[in-house]
This record gives sequence, C-alpha cells and structure tokens, in this order.
Amino acid sequence: MSHVFPRVLNRALPTAVSAEGAWIVDADGKRYLDGAGGAIVVGVGHGDRALIDAATEQLRATQYLHGTMFTTEALERYADELASYLPIDDPRIYPVSGGSEAIETAIKMARAYHLARGDDARTTIIARRSSYHGNTLGALDVSGKEPIRKPYTAWLGRFLHAPAAYEYRCGNPQHPEMCGAWHAGELERMVSLAGADSVAAFVAEPVGGATLAGAVPTDDYWPAIVEVCRRHGILVIVDEVMTGFGRTGRWFGVDHWGVRPDILTAGKGTTSGYVPFGFAAASGDVFDTIARTGFVHGFTWSHNALGAAVGRAVLRRLGDGGLVDRSAELGERIRKDLSVALDGAPSVGDVRGIGMLIGIELVRDTETKDPFPRTEQVTERVVGAARDAGLLLYSSTGHVDGTNGDLVMLGPPFCLTDDDATKLVELSAAAIRSVR
Repeated sequence: MSHVFPRVLNRALPTAVSAEGAWIVDADGKRYLDGAGGAIVVGVGHGDRALIDAATEQLRATQYLHGTMFTTEALERYADELASYLPIDDPRIYPVSGGSEAIETAIKMARAYHLARGDDARTTIIARRSSYHGNTLGALDVSGKEPIRKPYTAWLGRFLHAPAAYEYRCGNPQHPEMCGAWHAGELERMVSLAGADSVAAFVAEPVGGATLAGAVPTDDYWPAIVEVCRRHGILVIVDEVMTGFGRTGRWFGVDHWGVRPDILTAGKGTTSGYVPFGFAAASGDVFDTIARTGFVHGFTWSHNALGAAVGRAVLRRLGDGGLVDRSAELGERIRKDLSVALDGAPSVGDVRGIGMLIGIELVRDTETKDPFPRTEQVTERVVGAARDAGLLLYSSTGHVDGTNGDLVMLGPPFCLTDDDATKLVELSAAAIRSVR
C-alpha cells in the first residue's frame, strides 16, 4: 500500500523511470509521447543536460539561503538577463516557487502599490470568467473556473469577473465585429459599478490557458482593455504562467499585441519544470512606489538560487537553440494538420491556439455548440484512449456552464521532432475519433 496522497484518486498511476526530449518511459518499458509537456510546462524538453548541470553546479555552491539574509550571484545574473526579455519597463523580479505564489505576490503588489500612493480604498481585483490563476485561496478567488472554486465557495467572493475572451462562444451580440470594444465596454461598466476608485488591478491570461484551451483573443482586445485600465489608474497584471517563455511562439504571450503590463507573473516554463520556480515582475514605477513604504510579504523558498540558476539555463537554451521560433513554426503546422485530420469529426467544435498552445473543443452538436453532458466523460475517454496508445494529453472540463464542457489540450516540448509532431497529430486525431 502506498502512503502517497496522489493527485489522481480513481486509477493507479504508472511509475516513470526516465525521460528525454519529448518522451517518457515507465517501469514497464512503455514509452509515452509527452504531447502536453506535463501540464503545459516542459518547453525545453526532458533530460536536457544544460539544465541538469546548472542545477548541480548551483547546489554545489549554495543550498538554502533565506531571502532576507542573502542574495546570490545566480539570482542577480538571472534577473539581469531576464529583464531584457520581459515586456515591462525597468522590471524588478520577485522570485517564488510557482504560479500560484506568483499570482498571490502580484495581487499583494497591487495592493501595496495603491497603499503607498494613499489609495486605501482600492481593494477590488477584476479578473475574467473561465480563467485559471492558481489554487491558493487568493489565486483561486481571482480565478473564474467554477468547478475548482465550487468546493471552497464559502471562502471566496472578494473579487469580480468580467467576460472571458473566448471567440468560440463570444458574448458580443455583434460578434465577430468589434469584440475588443465590446469587452472594453463590459470592463468599463464593471469599473463604474464597483467604483473606479475602488479597483486595484485587472488580471488576465494573454491567451486562455487551462480553462479555455488556447482561446486567442481578437487583435483589438488587449489594446482596448489596457486603455480602460490606464484611464482609471488600474494596474494591468498579465498571467504568463502558461503562456510565457516561448509557449505561444513569442517570449511572452502579450508580445503578440505589444502590451506593457505593470506586473507580470510566470511559472511553469521558467525552468521548463526542472525545479519549482516562478516570479512576479513589477515595473520600475510599481517597485519604486512600493519601496517607499515596504512590502509585507514573503515565502520560505522565495528568491532561491537553485530556481534562478536553472531559469538562466532555460533562457540560454530557448535563445541559443531557436526554440521560441520553433514553437511558433511547428505549433502552426501542428494546429493546421490537426484541423485537417479532424475535419468532419462529429464531436469537434473548434481547433484553436497559438504556438505550442493548442486546444480542441469537443461538443455534442457542432451546429448549436451544445456540450456533452458531463456524465458522458468525453474528455476523460479521449485522454484515456490517447494514453493507452502512448500519448499524453492535457484536459479541462466544465467551462461552458460550470459543469459541462470538454476540452483537450496539446502543449508539447518545443524540441519535438518533425516525426514526433506527425505522430502527435495522428494519435490525437485517432483518440478523438475513437470516442463516439
């Protein structure tokens, strides 16, 4: 009997024994093509010697050091190199252990910023429905994914949620015309109802991730949203935990629209999953303002040198290996090939995404877009069929109405070979078509 409290409670998990490139091998010798990069995490690829060496070298130098007592060369160098890639003016990086901590840090930064300016009333955060920002209570309250909020509803409810940027089910009555203006109008309305002087920040993913499976907004969305925020003194926080570090074919998702946020959060791809690491990066203006009065915040493992050392190695692998461009080019090919392979499949409502962030929405009726009843477990059956065939996919459910809705996601490592990409498309299509 295992003494582990597992993430999965309804089936036994295979034991992984090795991983290299885009492949994982279990104890029985079965090979799995990692079509999802775990949870859309692994960008550089498994078994990368440069990342492993960076971790080893840092552990030989220092191990645990508290962030109030020391900085390290690894952290200082990482922040200096990272700064040139971030779409933020004069960035200051607050390192943490992952995405949820990064979001907690970001919303506290927003509060600290307004307090330092004497705007004590700015306590409200506006995020989006059908969003995911993490599983700690603050991050969960910002999140708009109903199935993961439901068990903890009694502890939530401080923050507001605007409509999702979700073109397949857009709420704009004039869709597809003027969607950006419609979203900006909805945000303006919410700000007015809440009171502009009470809103601290707007938080959103550049591209819908774990909850909406690669839902790309229209090109007029982000400029319109940012204009509303700037006009009302509301900080713009972009959640790049899933979209950052090349996942969308650019270094960061907001690079597609030229957005310069006040605060940016990252996780997952920062170290390609090799060690737990993430950060919240504040603009120089936000940092200087907070520094006047201080920042009451911290984690035991924030500012750790190990994550910074591996993160620096990831920056070099992404840049020197041309992996960000690879994500853009191969991602577009995979998405197009999937669209062809799934053409006419009766349950496929939409194939969408950008770069190596690709989503497939499964529906009961492609004309009405009605979802399958959750009792049919369509997503689980597709993911199970793929797993049986040696392919790992990522999934999400409940996005349509809080209960129903089936999504399958692909987010493989950027080092995927052309042959691996072909196999990824073939196995994905076969798994989807096998489920009636």
